[in-house]
Amino acid sequence: MNDSATGQSPLSVFMATTSYPRDAADWKGRFIYDLAAALDRTGQTRLRLWGPPGELPGRVISADSTRDAAWLEQMAQAGGIAHLLRRRPLAGLRYSRGLLARLRRSCRANPPDMYHVNWLQLVFGLPADRRPAYVGVLGSDFGLLDLPGMKPLLRRAFRRRPTMLAPNAQWMAAKLTEHFGDVATVRPNPFGVLPDWFAVPRSPANPPEWLVVTRITRNKLGDLLEWGDGLFGTGRKLRLLGPMQEQVALPEWIDYGGATNPEQLRARWFPRATGLLTLSRHDEGRPQVMIEAMASGLPVVASAIPAHGDLLCQGETGWLVDSRDQLAQALQATEAADAIGPRARQWLREHVGTWDDHARRCVAAYRHLLEGL
Repeated sequence: MNDSATGQSPLSVFMATTSYPRDAADWKGRFIYDLAAALDRTGQTRLRLWGPPGELPGRVISADSTRDAAWLEQMAQAGGIAHLLRRRPLAGLRYSRGLLARLRRSCRANPPDMYHVNWLQLVFGLPADRRPAYVGVLGSDFGLLDLPGMKPLLRRAFRRRPTMLAPNAQWMAAKLTEHFGDVATVRPNPFGVLPDWFAVPRSPANPPEWLVVTRITRNKLGDLLEWGDGLFGTGRKLRLLGPMQEQVALPEWIDYGGATNPEQLRARWFPRATGLLTLSRHDEGRPQVMIEAMASGLPVVASAIPAHGDLLCQGETGWLVDSRDQLAQALQATEAADAIGPRARQWLREHVGTWDDHARRCVAAYRHLLEGL
């Protein structure tokens, strides 16, 4: 059957992921659900998804066996593979071996036209069948590239099949090209947002109310606890939203509201917030909450790391800060002006777009890879 819009037959795509939301309120892997839904809406894919169990969109079907689903759920409950490798290396290695073996069996049982994997190291779990692979690359992958022997192993895996590395931010392209440009095509493809984010109404509170939306770890909080002391609490509020993944003692000037989800952010928090603040020092690719904030017209003040610099133009679409003094100045400048949010929204619309835009770029990449066979 041909797709009516393109006249081309839909592609059979096997998508593998190590993170997936259990339900609409789950924050983990929410971008994978949105990506799968957008690919399904193109009408140009028949998508089978292998990953932790959860509600599937549209015509997407699960590639999990019953045993795989239970095992992947157990891994997700343990914190996910990237977390395990960083925090519990021995347990992470055991899970990695099991993960790759299970993935390989499932691929062989469900041979597709091509693979789409959403964690760089999942290419090790693909069978030696020469089918093309589209590899989504996230910021967390970069930390794992520094593991001993990882880059030579990846190079060998990429040589075995036509491979496209698709980082979700431009800043990652140079390093990927340096290490793998002779064995894989590197083509950045930024994640999009749901159209609903562009329609968020804005009526900021007075006095100012700033938001931090993050998984709560020391690296994710970055310099917030040190730099924020004295800048928040009197005449300026700070609300922290997100799951507590490490036990971090929070000072009284932080109003901690627990975990949240996209629906609550759109309906409750983003409309009233003065701006979004992130001082993360984590291995970021292109933080999705920043993209959603910008699409909503919410000003962003962020730490000066490559992932944030790839999104924000200083003083035009947001503020990058590298000290407490710079943070104080950025907060004041944002509260005194009202143009940054609209400019950020327009930039996001033009340079990133929606998940449907992202999915169309994926399908074009799939067909490019298949044409090269």
